[in-house]
Amino acid sequence: MHIDRYGPERGTPLLLLHGGGVAGWMWEPMRAHLDEGHRILLPDLPGHGRSADQTYTSHDDVIPALEELLEDEGRPATVVGFSLGAQLAVLLAAQRPDLVEKVIVVSAQAIPMRAVGPMLAVLSATAGLARQEWFAKLQARELFVPPEHLDDYVRTSAGISRETLLNAVEENLRFTPPDGWRHFPGAALILAGSKEKTLMRRSSAALHEALPQSEREIIADCGHGIPLQRPAWFAQRVESWMR
Repeated sequence: MHIDRYGPERGTPLLLLHGGGVAGWMWEPMRAHLDEGHRILLPDLPGHGRSADQTYTSHDDVIPALEELLEDEGRPATVVGFSLGAQLAVLLAAQRPDLVEKVIVVSAQAIPMRAVGPMLAVLSATAGLARQEWFAKLQARELFVPPEHLDDYVRTSAGISRETLLNAVEENLRFTPPDGWRHFPGAALILAGSKEKTLMRRSSAALHEALPQSEREIIADCGHGIPLQRPAWFAQRVESWMR
């Protein structure tokens, strides 16, 4: 995986995991408002952005690379994940609590969908749309991608292979919290937008119920894309919660 690192080497590690269809650049609007003392780790997940030459196969295949990244830092990190990346954040916290001190889960689906097969068949037949600029711009609007990153979104969308798209979407649709999640000893903050699909709000409730000591918030007037829709607010929320 391509990984960008910012901030002092001995700063508090902060791992930011992007969602499906975007890449590490999605955190730039929020990162501009973060304290410079953090050690920020910003990967492009397999199949996305500058890691587009690697196929996204499964969550289980990505987790070891993220574990290695955190092991190299040598101290527990705060992990922030959005959508697909939020599912990875849950898995990391559940499987390696020695590496994850705190976790912020943003808009993670945690209730598996029914009829995944037919949905994937439709997606496979229409996957080529993601390479069309007009379609990518429509999708960018749904994620609240700011104008200065529209070209990044269009380029990322065009670079995602059909195999990566289908694998990532299937993992997302079938995801359920692992058993280890209910035993995570660290702090957890679970966020969803009030204007997201009902499934996303129900998923945030399911994650909270499985880990009762976690905090859950529904963010008013936000859709699926809180870090991009309200980057300054989100950065401030991350900072205050980490303290």
